[in-house]
Amino acid sequence: MNVKGMAIVLAVIVCATITEGFPMFKGGRCLCIGPGVKAVKFTEIEKASVIYPSNSCNKTEVIITLKAHKGQRCLNPRSKQASFIIKQVERKNFLKYRNK
Repeated sequence: MNVKGMAIVLAVIVCATITEGFPMFKGGRCLCIGPGVKAVKFTEIEKASVIYPSNSCNKTEVIITLKAHKGQRCLNPRSKQASFIIKQVERKNFLKYRNK
């Protein structure tokens, strides 16, 4: 192999090792953008899910699925309603795993 070929291979290896350490997404890949709404009417809620902090997103997210195909909303996890929903989901999960 000639000197130019070796220099190119060496440059590619150096670039690959340098870029491997950089994070791809600096802000994380959270599902909720912004703080979210404070409350949703309980009669409109079909399903609630809580997503805890992970490697991809460093905040707790409370996602509400609305009835009648009206979509999803993100609740502000610091609101009273979100705190209540988080407690209910944790209680439901605790009871589900306790009975196994």
